[in-house]
Parts: sequence; C-alpha cells; structure tokens
Amino acid sequence: MSITVDQVNKHFGSYHALVDINLTVPDGKLVALLGPSGSGKSTLLRAIAGLEPPDTGRIIINGQDTTHLDIRRRNIGFVFQHYALFKHLTVRQNIAFGLDIRKRSPKQIKDKVEELLRLIQLQGLGDRYPSQLSGGQRQRVALARALAIEPQVLLLDEPFGALDAKVRKELRSWLRRLHDEVHVTSVFVTHDQEEAMEVADEIVVMNQGKIEQVGSPQEVYDHPATSFVMEFVGEVNILPGTAGFLDGSVKNTTSIPNVPPSHTQVFIRPHDLEIHAENEAQAKPAIVKRIIHLGWEILVELELPDGREILANMSREKFARLPIESGQVVYIKPRHARYFIDPKSNAYNSVPVVVNR
Repeated sequence: MSITVDQVNKHFGSYHALVDINLTVPDGKLVALLGPSGSGKSTLLRAIAGLEPPDTGRIIINGQDTTHLDIRRRNIGFVFQHYALFKHLTVRQNIAFGLDIRKRSPKQIKDKVEELLRLIQLQGLGDRYPSQLSGGQRQRVALARALAIEPQVLLLDEPFGALDAKVRKELRSWLRRLHDEVHVTSVFVTHDQEEAMEVADEIVVMNQGKIEQVGSPQEVYDHPATSFVMEFVGEVNILPGTAGFLDGSVKNTTSIPNVPPSHTQVFIRPHDLEIHAENEAQAKPAIVKRIIHLGWEILVELELPDGREILANMSREKFARLPIESGQVVYIKPRHARYFIDPKSNAYNSVPVVVNR
C-alpha cells in the first residue's frame, strides 16, 4: 500500500514543525526518516498515523484520503520505542490483543499468533510475560502485535532506540529479513545513519521540518543534494574553500560560475583522503597527531599547517606498506571531494560542485 504526503504543514504554536512536505512511499518499500532531533521526522510519522493531524495538506494511503479519517479505521500498525506491551498479559495475549478487539474467531487468533511467534523467532515463549523477556525480545513482540492485524502500513518510531548497541545491530538485520518476508509498506524513524543505511530501501533526510533529500542509501551517501546531507550522512571533513585543496578547481566549473573560494566549503570523506610519505603533485603537508587502530581499518588524525584538524581512513594493508607515526609530516590529497556554497556567505544558493579525480 503506497503512502502519499501532499503539501503537509504542521505548527506547534509558533514553531513550524513540518514545512511543505511532499513525499511518496512506494508500495512494499521500507523507508527511513532520518534526521537530527527536532528535524520533524517523528511529527511526520505521527501525521501519517493520524496522531498529529496536519494543519494543511493531505495524507493518502492506498489511494484513500485519510487526513481526517479516525485512527481506528486507518488499519495502521504502530511500534513505539518503549514497546508499550501490556505487562499483565502473556506474549500470546499481547500479540492477540488487536485480533480480540476485532472479534476474530479463536481458531483464527490461535493460528495467527503461532504464525507470528515463528516469524519473530520466539516459539516456546508464548506463555511468558514481558518482564520475563529481554529488551530485544519485547520489541519483537511489539512488532508481532502490530503485524497481527495485517495493517496496510507499518510505522515504527525509533524502534531500537532503547536497546544496547549489540542488540540494536541484531534487530536491524532481523527487521530487514522480516520485511523481505511480509512485504508490508513500512516507515521507520531513526537518527542513526548506519541504521538507515543498513535497513532501508530509501532514506528521507530531514532537517528543520523540511525534506533535504530522498534516495537510496547509495544515492544519499554518494550524491548528497545539500551540504547538510553530506555532513549528516557519514563521516566527513569540512574545510573552507580557501584551504587550497584541488588548487581552486571550483573556479573552472560551469555549475556555479565565478564563485570565489571564500564563499565555498570543501567536503572530503575520510576514506577519500590519500596519505603519502613523500610529497606529490597537488598534495598538502600535514602532521600526524594520532593513529587509532579500529581493527578493520586505521583512523589517522592529522593537523594542517593552519591548525585545522582532518581525519583519514586507510586499510590495515595500506598502513603496513606505509608505516607512519605520530609527529611525522606526511602529504595528503583527496581522491574525491565535493564543494558546496558556504551557507554563512548568504550570497549564493547551496549548489553542489563535484570534483572527481
């Protein structure tokens, strides 16, 4: 079932929480609303659910305008961050709750509950109470309860936010597998970039109540539409255009002609920064301040001549071939960089300029 958000606005007093939101979630897709606190992602999710009716605009689900439709008639499954399970009910009874309300037959309820217990891999735990389960198991039960009513869409508001890092990672993989099996159109809220990249088919990046970009994880990471997306999704070094990287290539672009480096910022991913022991053409000197061994890769903290700090990643193999140590002068240059207009300049639109080598 597809979801269409058409020109939606939402205010809380003088605060404009959602600004002219237009979004389409295709049928059967798993979509992440990604952004920092206060970006509007949870408000948008609640607007789709009917918990926060928009001031203007429409919410359309499967072709039906549900903007003013009673929540109970929307057939939406909603999963909260803190489980919201009934403590006095067993796992089976929690999962069956929505089916009981809908007056399904005992056999239908029993069959559906057993099917969902298998789906969430909690067979044999149906007679336990929530207090007898781990956090990850409780969240699986919450998901099963939401799926029991066979909703048109499934909405999840930071479903793994209350769990520790290891359990979060396990449940992310499980949620992706679950979605591939049930294929219900799903939207989940997260502020965790890695979570969105790992789980979602599409990512909607939000900031200050607006949508900055919609795209696949690869599109959002490799082709960010704005400086905010570039900075928020993945690690990145941000330097002024006057730092001298790429020898002023921004002047030669036709995308933003005649923009001086003083009005630009250059964005370089740490894995796109090469480190050389000897000076090379277009390379810049830097001092190695710290070397951090992360197991699968090496993170190098560097200091430029003007005192600015910059990060670079390299593989263990490259590090072994290029032994470096703290205090050593090395030479760096980017394999790939992206320029954006500095928003503080107030003189130009935020138009990206890509420089590939």
